[in-house]
Amino acid sequence: MTTQTPRYSDAASAGTPVSGRHAVATFTEYRDAERAIDQLSDQGFPVERTAIVGQGLELVEQVTGRLDNGRAALLGAAQGALVGSLFGWLVVAFNWADAVVPAGWLIVDLFVMGAIFGGILGFVMHAMTGGRRDFASMPAMRAERYQVVVDDALADEAAELLRGASTADGNGASAAEGAPASDGAPSAGGVAPTRRFGRDDTAA
Repeated sequence: MTTQTPRYSDAASAGTPVSGRHAVATFTEYRDAERAIDQLSDQGFPVERTAIVGQGLELVEQVTGRLDNGRAALLGAAQGALVGSLFGWLVVAFNWADAVVPAGWLIVDLFVMGAIFGGILGFVMHAMTGGRRDFASMPAMRAERYQVVVDDALADEAAELLRGASTADGNGASAAEGAPASDGAPSAGGVAPTRRFGRDDTAA
């Protein structure tokens, strides 16, 4: 029987200290590092003494489509209408002003005004770029790998808890299998270095 191998970084550096803390596990997916912290929390570990550190950060800007003056105006109008209607609802709900029109019409009026001003602003802002950015995009940050780091005084305990959670799961798919196992003598700080995991680990 072969267990499923978790997604660990092949080139993970072992036990890199981070500001007085020690790396106890390295993952290639953020959700796996998050799951490891959650497992520590479930076992009563003081998770305020831990952190998830992203390494190899890069900015990814996903282009979502073409953008011209007309589309910029439409997007601006939609955003302005949303802001206007929300503001109108707040005015009515909290009675911030004595409206001379019914509450429903006040919300509609602010919706229309927001759409008009938003459309104009969107058109003008895009026109000012002079055609240098005729596309829409969504930027996001991502990391090549994520380390779970723990204060030096508690690193050994965290590693043991993660190994225990991995053994209890017994399916090889849990992020807790990223818990380090000592492959040498403890470091000068008394904390065993993290183990480098490969992708071809199997269990008979």
